[in-house]
Amino acid sequence: MTNEVKVWDLFVRVFHWSLVGAFVVAWFSEDVQRLHVLSGYTVAGLVLSRIVWGFIGSRHARFSDFVPTAGEFIDYMKAMLRGRPPHYTGHNPAGGAMIIALLASLLFTALSGIATYGSEGKGPLVGLMSSLGKDAGGAIEEVHEFFANLTVLLVGLHVAGVIAGSLLHRENLIRAMVTGRKRNH
Repeated sequence: MTNEVKVWDLFVRVFHWSLVGAFVVAWFSEDVQRLHVLSGYTVAGLVLSRIVWGFIGSRHARFSDFVPTAGEFIDYMKAMLRGRPPHYTGHNPAGGAMIIALLASLLFTALSGIATYGSEGKGPLVGLMSSLGKDAGGAIEEVHEFFANLTVLLVGLHVAGVIAGSLLHRENLIRAMVTGRKRNH
C-alpha cells in the first residue's frame, strides 16, 4: 500500500478543470461570438484568480513552491531524457515551467481577445481600441490567434509531459488532479 498525501487543493482542481472546459468552448465556438466571448471572459477570470491564488493559496499552489530556476529546469529535463527524473510531491520543474507558460499564453490570448472585441465596438476596451485606429483591430486579432494556437501547442506538450511523468513515476497524475492526492515517495 502506498502513502498518499494531499497535494492539490480544491481551488486548484476546480480551476484546472474549469479552465480546460472554458478554453475548449472558446476554441470551438469561434463562429458563435456570444459563446466565444463569454468563454474567453471566463478564461480571463480563471487565469487572474489563479495568479492571485499563486501568492495566497495552499503550499503546492504557490508559485514559490514550483517556479523553477533555469538550472533546475535544465537538470530536470536532462534527467527526464535519461528516464530517471526525480520525484516531486508538488509540480516538478518542467510542470512548474509549463504552468507559467500556459498562464502567460492564456492571459495574452484573453487580453488580445478582449482588445479584438473592443475593435469591433464591443466590450470594455472600445474606447482604447477606437483611439488606435481601424488597422489596430486586425493586428490585435492576429496576436489573439497566435496566442490561442500557442496555447493549444502548450496544452499538447503539457498532456505529453503528464503522460510521461505518470509512466516514469508509475503514478496517475490525471487522477491526482481529480482527487488532489499523490503518492508520497
